[in-house]
Amino acid sequence: MLKPTFFSLLFSTLVVFSVQARDQITTVGSSTVYPFATVAAEQFGRTHKNFKTPVIESTGTGGGMKLFCNGVGSRHPDITNASRAIKKSEAEKCKKNGVTPIEVMVGYDGIVLANSKDGKKLSLTRDQLYRATAREVWDGSKFIPNPYKKWSDIDSSLPDLNIEVMGPPPTSGTRDAYVELVQHKACKKLGIKKKGDDGYKARCSAVREDGGYIEGGENDNLIIQKLVGEPRRYGIFGFSFLDNNLDTIQGASIDGTKPTFEGIASGKYPVSRSLFFYVKKEHIGTTPGLSEYVKFFASKSMIGENGATVEKGLIPLQKIEYDALIKKINDEL
Repeated sequence: MLKPTFFSLLFSTLVVFSVQARDQITTVGSSTVYPFATVAAEQFGRTHKNFKTPVIESTGTGGGMKLFCNGVGSRHPDITNASRAIKKSEAEKCKKNGVTPIEVMVGYDGIVLANSKDGKKLSLTRDQLYRATAREVWDGSKFIPNPYKKWSDIDSSLPDLNIEVMGPPPTSGTRDAYVELVQHKACKKLGIKKKGDDGYKARCSAVREDGGYIEGGENDNLIIQKLVGEPRRYGIFGFSFLDNNLDTIQGASIDGTKPTFEGIASGKYPVSRSLFFYVKKEHIGTTPGLSEYVKFFASKSMIGENGATVEKGLIPLQKIEYDALIKKINDEL
């Protein structure tokens, strides 16, 4: 029988320590989910005195997934918030590094185009918005560099103003969702795929880099501040940020529907998406309070019809969806 050596015992101790050393939940990820997670974390800290208040960091969905999937242990976050579902490539990275993500869908959100109340309010189709933000546009037979400099170049009914749209960077889930729900949908409606352009998806995904689209970083509140100071600019961000700043900014109608709580909840508003957080299964039972926090965040008092996060602008799940979520959490935690 082999006896454990000093170094093997030390290594085993360090491995256990690397998972158990941290006594506080750490969360990274989506700037859109950030305000909802912050509400949940603060209330969890106040009502669960045996555990420390979770730390919430806004890194963007893509950045959060990268950190989350890097590995298991105290150096890696317990949770990542996401304004889109995990990508296949991210799931593969998680699996490679021994990470098992548990998906928790917390509700819905709309993506809005908004500007200062001192500026001109827009009413656009998704095709017009695609023509405002895409790097290349379809001219009926081929892709061409975006020729539109002013909104009125797209349609004479739109303002005679330079196109200046502030939006999220490539690491943002909001950017991913915007591209999918606006630019891809517009391309599909134009029938580009059927016309045989092999690179249509990449070309429909790219946003312009000539000053018409301006990356505003992951902090949506900073984008709003800049919009208030510059009424000619428009910004792309989550509905909750519009809902919490209606005294200074206004949302554009898309395909004839205003961005409202009711419009998003009913599915009528066309640019809406699901919101998630992902929990590292390997950290359940090692990070103190993690299981309790997940159940608290998913409780009716947080994400139910009259929950604290709904007051912040989260669109709640339908009853059948919520019941399925609770069953899933009880089964997997």
